[in-house]
Amino acid sequence: MTALIVWKRVQRWWALALILFALDWVTKQVISSNLFYGQEIAVLPFFDLTLRYNTGAAFSFLAQAGGWQRWFFSLIAFAVAVGISWRLVKIAETNRLESLALTFVLGGAIGNLYDRLVYGHVVDFLQFHWQQSWYFPAFNLADTAITIGVILMLLEGFVTKKQEGTKE
Repeated sequence: MTALIVWKRVQRWWALALILFALDWVTKQVISSNLFYGQEIAVLPFFDLTLRYNTGAAFSFLAQAGGWQRWFFSLIAFAVAVGISWRLVKIAETNRLESLALTFVLGGAIGNLYDRLVYGHVVDFLQFHWQQSWYFPAFNLADTAITIGVILMLLEGFVTKKQEGTKE
């Protein structure tokens, strides 16, 4: 398979992933330029903009691990990006829902990978809470894209399973 054929198969998906990365990067730049660390700006009674740094993974898993986790999670994100890119080459023209799901995960993974490599932490700024007693961990658009991608993958799995069930 020539490089041109491969590129034609995946270009729209990579373009979408890069758009998701760009949106994540821009929002993080705006927040980082306008808020100081820990500052919270109430937007809605249940939602604040804030500036937080996460040196760990989801929900600050391994955030206090001493620094090695930066490279570990960077390696994982890089491997995920390579794996997704390989999978997109295989399915880009035949399974649009899976391709879309993987593209969202790819865009988010690249966004958080960039932060880890450049800053040593991931910039989080979206914070939901219930009154002032329960706070969901802060997150960002890259995390949102990954979550949407996983939801789409689950949906794709149910759709595929249902279609397989109707064929029998």
